[in-house]
Amino acid sequence: MGLKEKDILKRVLFYGGNAIVALIFVSPLLWMIAASLKPEAQIFSDMSNIRTFWPAAATLGNYVEVFTRVNMMKFILNSLFYVFVIVILDLAVNSVCGYALAKFNFPGKELLLTVVISLMVLPMEAIMLPLYKEVASLGWVNTWAGLIVPFVGKCFSIYMFRQFFLDIPDDLLEAAFFTIVMPISGTVYATIFILDFVAHWNDFMWPMLVVTGEDMRTIQLAIQTFFGSKPIHYGAIMASLTISAIPMLLMFVFLQKYYVEGIASTGIKG
Repeated sequence: MGLKEKDILKRVLFYGGNAIVALIFVSPLLWMIAASLKPEAQIFSDMSNIRTFWPAAATLGNYVEVFTRVNMMKFILNSLFYVFVIVILDLAVNSVCGYALAKFNFPGKELLLTVVISLMVLPMEAIMLPLYKEVASLGWVNTWAGLIVPFVGKCFSIYMFRQFFLDIPDDLLEAAFFTIVMPISGTVYATIFILDFVAHWNDFMWPMLVVTGEDMRTIQLAIQTFFGSKPIHYGAIMASLTISAIPMLLMFVFLQKYYVEGIASTGIKG
């Protein structure tokens, strides 16, 4: 076998292996979409063969049920509002904090940076109940402030921005921040945007604690109603989960380039 044939074989094995791994990881998503288009009786009837990934008798009845059983459009809009306000405030507030830690010298800077890095490893579950008590004491239960304000400041976002701004020359920052620095900072902004959007779009526990009325219910809380109220139709559950996955899929399709570049440009500096 010549050198050219070996090179072709390596490429075939490499891309073939990647394709197999990709199919394994994406198969649950494909099954969910297929199940959302199947009649209820067919969802689990063909689990033992390849037909489980193909809706032979496709129907939109499950999606119709989702929008008729609950006010799904309102819950989607609630989630979009909740997520986008958090993301915008995160980008605005934490980029300034990261810039200060990267470019300004002030007393206690190193201590503050140490605290930021230390708090990054603190799980949300460890502070959720104290945070809820604080929100309740402020009278923010079942309010947008209670949903949004606790998540404006994020240590991870501050650290990401700080790492990115470290590599930008000070003269460039002072001379042309908005015309040069902001455009070239798109990767880190896109990275934070994606991470924030996915985290809060999928968030269930915090909205469940804070939201007590139906008017502010998010899409994840709406999906839970299909599990807790009868009749339990798995087709409707799969349809609601598919609807919930669409914004995240679109986000990664259009912003994955910036996400990869942002992680690469901020994760190895410091």
